[in-house]
Amino acid sequence: MAYTETFWMACDSTESTRAEYGPFATRAEAEATARRLRFGYLLRYEHVMEEQDEIQDVRSIFIELGEHPIPLPLPLQWHTRCASCGLSAIHDHSWQAEVWADIHEFENQRHFVRLFERRDDKGLREITHWRQQSA
Repeated sequence: MAYTETFWMACDSTESTRAEYGPFATRAEAEATARRLRFGYLLRYEHVMEEQDEIQDVRSIFIELGEHPIPLPLPLQWHTRCASCGLSAIHDHSWQAEVWADIHEFENQRHFVRLFERRDDKGLREITHWRQQSA
């Protein structure tokens, strides 16, 4: 008896040269990723499988997310970079950046760590005098 196996992809167009990201088990996961990547389409693959797990048929169904996908809030990332040796790291929280900077400056005397914040809409921006703000 044949059965259908379904998985989802996020994609940027319906062209044959499209960019696809996935696979995902659910439509919700694929749609969240598509909106985050600013892709306008979902692609649902349906594989009709035979009893011996051989693919009998493949169906591809494109689903347009709409002309104006709902924008997700842009994530804020914190970047630290040592001005002395060039070592850098990316952090999700400001406290992680501060801990990384403290450890690096403690382990490497006379090193100076710079802090940057990054948003996709504004790019990379240095936080000047960030050590004096927390004191």
